[in-house]
Amino acid sequence: MLPDTRWAPEVAEEWAQRLNADPELRMCLPTGRTPAPVYREVSKRGDFSQATIFLLDEFGLDVGDQGRCDEMLRRDLIAHLAEPPARLHGLDPQADDLRAECSRYEMLIAAGGLELTLLGLGANGHLGLNEPGSDPGSPTRVVELADTTAEGLDRYGAEGTTDWGLTIGLGRLLQSDEIWLLVTGEHKAGILEQTLKGPVSPEVPSSFLRSAENVVVWADESAASRL
Repeated sequence: MLPDTRWAPEVAEEWAQRLNADPELRMCLPTGRTPAPVYREVSKRGDFSQATIFLLDEFGLDVGDQGRCDEMLRRDLIAHLAEPPARLHGLDPQADDLRAECSRYEMLIAAGGLELTLLGLGANGHLGLNEPGSDPGSPTRVVELADTTAEGLDRYGAEGTTDWGLTIGLGRLLQSDEIWLLVTGEHKAGILEQTLKGPVSPEVPSSFLRSAENVVVWADESAASRL
């Protein structure tokens, strides 16, 4: 638990140290409001020029839509780096064969694994777009968005609407060498409590993190207020 004002700088400093120790770090990164301040801070400290980034998920929106995850990562992190990452991979919702696209991405990740995965915590316990009901062994796949997820796209500046997306599955995420769960705000206190103390269940996909071997929870004081 960190003071709210120190949360992002502390996470970013630890991350920059990891990149310094392993410049070719293979990472999975989320998008959205929670990681954005961390990205701003780490862009001042970290060298991503030899690193590999896999984007966690992608909405079924048109190319260039400001609500797409690739656009959010570009404006929150990539645009602020002194040098871009050596490799940046994402899922393509415009692919002709979405099942094949998910298989391609799964194999690309499996070739070297994920050394560090950052995750945000959805208000309903989703990780990426692994919505409630997701199996802990689920693969990278096409998913139907929960209503709350689809309705919240305008928060990210989306011009279009969609009820589906693509996501790395829990099966692959839980195999990451290390997972950092990023949680901020009093509005996340309840779901963080369920994640760490409630039943382990598909109804709260984030609860499956308790079966992973190396998970670090980075929560600010507001988010941790019920722990």
